[in-house]
Amino acid sequence: MDKLEDMASVYEFDPLTGNIPATKVEITVSLCVMYTQGVETKQWREFGRTEVIDNTLNPDFVRKYILDYFFEEKQNLRFDFRLEKPLGGIPGKNCGTIILSAEELGNCRDSATMQFCANKLDKKDFFGKSDPFMVFYRSNEDGTFTICHKTEVVKNTLNPVWQPFTIPVRALCNGDYDRTIKVEVYDWDRDGSHDFIGEFTTSYRELARGQSQFNIYEVVNPKKKMKKKKYVNSGTVTLLSFSVESESTFLDYIKGGFLCAVKFSGNPSQSTSLHYMNPYQMNAYALALKAVGEIIQDYDSDKMFPALGFGAKLPPDGHVSHEFPLNGNIENPYCNGIEGILEAYHQSLKTVQLYGPTNFAPVVNHVARYAAAVQDGSQYFVLLIITDGVISDMSQTKEAIVNAAKLPMSIIIVGVGQAEFDAMVELDGDDIRISSRGKLAERDIVQFVPFRDYMDRTGNHVLSMARLAKDVLAEIPDQFISYMKSRGIKPNPAPPPYTPPGHTHHTQI
Repeated sequence: MDKLEDMASVYEFDPLTGNIPATKVEITVSLCVMYTQGVETKQWREFGRTEVIDNTLNPDFVRKYILDYFFEEKQNLRFDFRLEKPLGGIPGKNCGTIILSAEELGNCRDSATMQFCANKLDKKDFFGKSDPFMVFYRSNEDGTFTICHKTEVVKNTLNPVWQPFTIPVRALCNGDYDRTIKVEVYDWDRDGSHDFIGEFTTSYRELARGQSQFNIYEVVNPKKKMKKKKYVNSGTVTLLSFSVESESTFLDYIKGGFLCAVKFSGNPSQSTSLHYMNPYQMNAYALALKAVGEIIQDYDSDKMFPALGFGAKLPPDGHVSHEFPLNGNIENPYCNGIEGILEAYHQSLKTVQLYGPTNFAPVVNHVARYAAAVQDGSQYFVLLIITDGVISDMSQTKEAIVNAAKLPMSIIIVGVGQAEFDAMVELDGDDIRISSRGKLAERDIVQFVPFRDYMDRTGNHVLSMARLAKDVLAEIPDQFISYMKSRGIKPNPAPPPYTPPGHTHHTQI
């Protein structure tokens, strides 16, 4: 792809109607990036981006943005279009419009998996047969249609069998089982000018019947039907299978454990140390621990957390340890709540000698041993590592993380100080999945953030620590769900509704 150019337009967006003013475009659109604007800072932050669509001046993006709507706020949105080629346009002439649709989402959490095949589709290619694919559209409340899914292209056949696909029911019909679903069938062309074969309509309620005579559809081209009296159809599409599964969310489970590991280095009696115990304010370690811990502790029923230190010489013989209990109790390293961890941390600063190097593997393996003992979904472990140094055992840590990726655990790394944290970014695995000895991690379980990016220049620690906690915890629910789904673990059924003594619970049928 050639070097991309950017073009931005700002809209005042009405989330209820979806109305925005049309704007002129004189380029071929490849993808669209959406930004939201902060209420207080007015800064633009990327919210999401569409898929790339090539070779068309009329892109219809499948990927959707889901926004929380706030009645009391003016919510500005910005759309940046990443472009391939500037097109010659006439100044002042309307060269195109942007159409934005919005609808309130239903609460349906079901996902439908279905598979289709077709038979005797029209031949559209001069050399060879057609290359068919299907496009699904959800009908809107105003009678318009919004694209919600595209199948893959099946090459050179008039009798394609498409791969099964899964789609949220609310994306397909927004929880309205009788809402019209339109399906168009096309012959794919490399230049983007796909040939229309025909269309049919159905509904979720019809599809839910599964494979039956009711789910064999005639593909009709309205233009051909008007012109040719003997025209019957352009082929048929048959539903081969249909199943529904309710998606479990993070809040359906919420059970687990929280473990903390703190790197010890420097001299806590010196004001330049990141461990310096200032009588008037918390140091960086304590701030990071408190910010993250106060949120995640509420997902642990007993609020008893094991806390470890690493990279320090321990009394009485001064041996170096990379997994010692902060409270000094090897038999029971648990601390009571975040305040208990902070108290143990401050006490340990008075008894241990801060040392090095920065080894992660011992604490990762320590927590992995806990997680390996309970892989039935009854517990999920979150390890918070707070460190100020460049990692010393990179290869061993990568191996430990790859092995831990198949266990019920996640790792949060907060880097404090001004050290180079390039290795931590590699462990994060957002762009490239971490691997060790040729073995790829089963899933991404690490989230890293540098503490220095969240230091508020105005001294507002409350706001900056809230931002820190939000960002480091953002990936935990998805990592949690990915483990549960990969193991087929379902949440426990919700308890029956509470009925006060002396009252009879009535069920209306």
